[in-house]
Amino acid sequence: MSTQKKQEIKNVCVIGSGFMGMQIEILCAIYGYKVTAHDISQKALDKALKTHQSIIQKLVSAKKKSQRDTQAILNRITYTTDIKQAVAKADIVIESVPEDLDLKRKVFSELDRLCPPHTIIATGASVFKVSSLENVTQRKKKLLNMHFYPPIWERPVVELMGGTKTSKSTIETAKRFVRSMDLVPLVVKKEIAGFLFNRIWGAIKNEALFLVDRGYASFEDIDRAWMINTGMKIGPFGLMDMVGLDVIYKVCMAYYKETQDEREKPPKILIEKVKKGELGVKTQKGFYSYPNPAYQNPNWLKKGSD
Repeated sequence: MSTQKKQEIKNVCVIGSGFMGMQIEILCAIYGYKVTAHDISQKALDKALKTHQSIIQKLVSAKKKSQRDTQAILNRITYTTDIKQAVAKADIVIESVPEDLDLKRKVFSELDRLCPPHTIIATGASVFKVSSLENVTQRKKKLLNMHFYPPIWERPVVELMGGTKTSKSTIETAKRFVRSMDLVPLVVKKEIAGFLFNRIWGAIKNEALFLVDRGYASFEDIDRAWMINTGMKIGPFGLMDMVGLDVIYKVCMAYYKETQDEREKPPKILIEKVKKGELGVKTQKGFYSYPNPAYQNPNWLKKGSD
């Protein structure tokens, strides 16, 4: 019988304090982990701090946390632009930089060099397999995909996927870590680009874009069809706006480069939106206008085509 001690995670480092990274940071802190938030941009870290304060205040207002809890949670987070300092005591590092393979490979190489030997390194990539990052590291057994879905508090699942050498103990440690934050770990048994949900979502996204790009329907009516038939509060185009149309474009390109399937190529309508800088929620204009998108109007679903 094995007497190998289970790896315990106490210190978490998140590399990249953008839209997804900042959510992972505050969630880990809420559940008692010591967190180091890293970004190359001080502006991004300042924004993350303000967002964290806002999220905690909402929990206080909802009487889910006390004011005393608020300070304790925020005290668990350290913000830094110094990557060496960020990873010095990390038990797990979650990379959450933009969806660019060359950038991720550069980050993974640096993390492998700077992290303590026991540190697990996870990529939050939404498309790329961790095996595409393996050959820039010396710790192939301690690498995995750890894909969260925003907003974390409404979509409490994390997809876990190992590479060609990822150890069973690394996956088991990741599962315990995920469950400790009341999230559901979903394990992908064999590597595949896009994992589980994103492959299903990708098929829906591609068909929705195809129908609008070829003039078969308006994006509004496609969202209405989706929302009415599924009971969801947001449709494919609203969700694309939330993710960021530039991210959607990069994901499409990543799939296309891997599969060479013409159906994966970004359609004209998406390319034009990105060129115009209409990227969704983060630019206040995508398929919808923000901060008050039309689909949030109670009467919008009943309206139908103009």
